[in-house]
Amino acid sequence: MNIYVGNLPFSAGDRELQDLFGQVGSVISARVITDRETSRSRGFGFVEMSSAEEAKQAIQRFHGYNMDGRDLTVNEAKPRR
Repeated sequence: MNIYVGNLPFSAGDRELQDLFGQVGSVISARVITDRETSRSRGFGFVEMSSAEEAKQAIQRFHGYNMDGRDLTVNEAKPRR
């Protein structure tokens, strides 16, 4: 299951996202989205968990979680249109 993670601190990278969500379960992938031109973080990313149950636990645990002074927005990722 894919999870959207918003309001990330701009200092956070893929590794920090993987480490954080790895506290709940097995992370298949974790990616912070970056600007194509500047390579700077756009302040959001996606995490894919190995099971829907782990993903739901991660959403409950980390929605509103304070990471480096920013409260994360965490919910199920919506498919692209």
